[in-house]
Amino acid sequence: MFARIWQMVVKEFIQVMRDPRMRFSLLVPPIIQMIVFGYAATFDVHNVATAIVDLDHSQESRELIARFANSGYFQLTHTLTDRAQIARLIDRGRVTLAIQILPGFAEDMHKRQDATVQVILDGTNSNTALIALGYVNQISQRYQQDYRRDYLNRIAPLGTVLIPEVRLQERPWFNKSLEDRLYFVPGTIGTVLMIMVMTMTAFAIVREREIGTLEQIMVTPISPAEFILGKTIPYLLVALAELLIISLVGVFWFGIPMHGSILILLAGSLLFIASVLGVGLFISTISNTQQQAMVASFFFIMPANTLSGFGFPISSMPVALQWMTYLIPLRYYLVVLRATFLKGVGFDVLWPQFLGMAILAAILLTASSLRFRKTLD
Repeated sequence: MFARIWQMVVKEFIQVMRDPRMRFSLLVPPIIQMIVFGYAATFDVHNVATAIVDLDHSQESRELIARFANSGYFQLTHTLTDRAQIARLIDRGRVTLAIQILPGFAEDMHKRQDATVQVILDGTNSNTALIALGYVNQISQRYQQDYRRDYLNRIAPLGTVLIPEVRLQERPWFNKSLEDRLYFVPGTIGTVLMIMVMTMTAFAIVREREIGTLEQIMVTPISPAEFILGKTIPYLLVALAELLIISLVGVFWFGIPMHGSILILLAGSLLFIASVLGVGLFISTISNTQQQAMVASFFFIMPANTLSGFGFPISSMPVALQWMTYLIPLRYYLVVLRATFLKGVGFDVLWPQFLGMAILAAILLTASSLRFRKTLD
């Protein structure tokens, strides 16, 4: 048995390594994808195209506008004199939001009355709009506090000392700077690894059928389980090499800390790769052509990435979709990656994720073996 499996492993390695395009795709695209996704995947919003309509033209309004300009979040691309121009700019996508300071802004502040600032948002991209609105609120509140403090210092310098303040002391754990990149890059490692493993294994058996070697394998004494195992081991080793490459990119290029155990990460990666290999091999057994395998693999990759919790919290999804996420191997692996890199937790915390990936791997590899037996009939 072991001799037959070994021959299958050797054949797969020779078939992979003798193809120059395959060697290139195993090395260059994962690095490029890791760098591109690592920079692109973020919830931070900077340089939001903003239009300013200052109808007050006072020192107070100019100071508030300066705070928006110097915050780094907003790029004041248009200074308007007529509020009717706002609709045209938002309709054409020139600006994402417009800040309108109404007449009498400074006068209301001098009278200690509420001064109104109107914010008009392009709600097409609700996520960007909500984050930008949060930045506007922060800047406005800070401006209000500073103005109130300066006012009290002028009229009653001793009174400001007696006014109590509630101060929020933030203490973030694991990601002290609250950088999105530290959250997304480990997730990108799992996503890139899933894509590479799926694209390799989804064509494994289909390629044998198209080039005519599957018939030769069918008349050999090798069993379906041995055939599936011989197909799995080479891609498992290749996937581990891919994991090493993209992990090094994440650690040394993006500066992602590694607080956990490498053995825990390796064990979780083995289970994840095995489960994804099971998906890819099952797709390969039900596909007659490589085009069908490609379509089926992308049909799995897109929902798996969306439902895994890579960019959207699973708890925010409908209950039915939350139950579906338990069928996605990436759901468990993302928890292992982020907990290992950022938190440094061990098996005592991550055992549910290990168990979930082990069950999926066993089911999928068994189903692939049974499906291959049916194709032999």
